[in-house]
Amino acid sequence: MEGKEEDVKLGANKFPERQPIGTSAQTDKDYKEPPPAPLFEPGELKSWSFYRAGIAEFVATFLFLYITVLTVMGVSSAKTKCTTVGIQGIAWAFGGMIFALVYCTAGISGGHINPAVTFGLFLARKLSLTRAIFYIVMQCLGAICGAGVVKGFQGNGRYEMLGGGANVVAQGYTKGDGLGAEIIGTFVLVYTVFSATDAKRNARDSHVPILAPLPIGFAVFLVHLATIPITGTGINPARSLGAAIVFNKQHAWDDMWIFWVGPFIGAALAAVYHQIVIRAIPFKARP
Repeated sequence: MEGKEEDVKLGANKFPERQPIGTSAQTDKDYKEPPPAPLFEPGELKSWSFYRAGIAEFVATFLFLYITVLTVMGVSSAKTKCTTVGIQGIAWAFGGMIFALVYCTAGISGGHINPAVTFGLFLARKLSLTRAIFYIVMQCLGAICGAGVVKGFQGNGRYEMLGGGANVVAQGYTKGDGLGAEIIGTFVLVYTVFSATDAKRNARDSHVPILAPLPIGFAVFLVHLATIPITGTGINPARSLGAAIVFNKQHAWDDMWIFWVGPFIGAALAAVYHQIVIRAIPFKARP
């Protein structure tokens, strides 16, 4: 026991000026890096949990589009912004729904609700290619159905007049501006996802209550505040695709590539930054 106590003291005092709050008695000995997910895992296709996770992603993305696009339409339909929740309300709707839905589905599918998040976690080898493709397909289908229900409530004429909640680059901004906004916005989101769900951090700070959906939802809220005036804020290819398919107007399709390329680049940069810089995983010695 004396040797063990000495190890704890060393972990607490070796670099005291570098220890984050609440981690003084923790060491790297408390955590083992999990193996990367296999690229292909055919056995998943025979598991009910695999399909249950896909259904959870479908339902979550359906609800996400339903609530958020209805909120956007409510703001767009008002004669004056003072009678609506405004841009802040739209941002809260998106961030709040992500908070609620990630909380509800994290234990089943991981609560991705976004192809960019799935792509970033796949690059970090947190899930297999099999599961990543399945999630993205289910997310897109859920988004289409969610936007479709909104159109059913609003009616064709009203839905089209209000823009269908589709993402487009606003007048006064270039395609490059829109692409840059989507890249940086998605980087913020996916970087937050990696940090909030980091298994090593959870093990190290196990005595400090951390609710992962909260920072993720708050990141979505902040990004929307910043980029709604530029692109309407995509940072989620399924959200952009679902609204565009149901709205189905040329100007929405003209900018669609921005809302896929931008989020995927942002997610890839966040994955690389977290794995190489923050976690330094490629530089750690293998046993």
